Amino acid sequence: MSNSKIKKVAMEIIKKSGKMLLQEYRNFDRATIRLKSPHEVLTQADLKSEEIIIKAIRENFSTHQILSEEQGNVGVKADYLWIVDPLDGTTNFSMHNPLWSISIAVAYKKEIIFGIVYAPVLDELYVAETGQGAKLNNKTILVSNIKEGKVINIYCHGSTEKDMRRAIKYYTYQKLQGFDCRQLGSAALELAYVASGRVESIMIPGANSWDIAAGALLVKEAGGMVTDFFGQEWSLDSVDILASNGKVHREILRVINNKQIIISK
Repeated sequence: MSNSKIKKVAMEIIKKSGKMLLQEYRNFDRATIRLKSPHEVLTQADLKSEEIIIKAIRENFSTHQILSEEQGNVGVKADYLWIVDPLDGTTNFSMHNPLWSISIAVAYKKEIIFGIVYAPVLDELYVAETGQGAKLNNKTILVSNIKEGKVINIYCHGSTEKDMRRAIKYYTYQKLQGFDCRQLGSAALELAYVASGRVESIMIPGANSWDIAAGALLVKEAGGMVTDFFGQEWSLDSVDILASNGKVHREILRVINNKQIIISK
């Protein structure tokens, strides 16, 4: 399978979806949202975006498997797997906060080979290919060199109470002990911010692969480090993720695994 065709189709899909979402975003009424759970939002925009993306993948790569946030696994098991979040940061989208994105990754035999994250309101398109580096709007990006003093750590979390409690404990520690710690509300975009050197790290307990697969490759290809919470290389089977510029990684792992700060098991 040609990676160039995968890249071409993925870029076409994500821009088409982004154009539709921008139209929805400008006139969105938050009263129309549904709750998938007490802490998870679903809109018609999510479903429309997913429909556009899945339809295009099926038309161009009929033998490939798809894993998408709203529909789950689509198609038979295959070596090639498309991992899709049709609207990452739905709550931001619903409140007219521009920090939302679309994330598409492609894995071959469970290894991520291509990732793309698009933030339509910001007009920022992040692309990474294995061994080819990472780019923002066609310009090479690298993680930051900051390792102390001005470190900005960000975080996200899964939907369980345990994930949220771990994230809150981490936030509290870093907010009080460090320079700053924030949650931006779109894991895919937050990983892209690590890759582009805007922040130094992101930790996510209970990470969903559709939120982070493309962003994880972005960070790796931008020269960063991506592991689980025990320092093992991150994979699609990992439950948690820590992505950083590499220079702050060891210290953050220490914080995450300090039982007096955060219970990580």
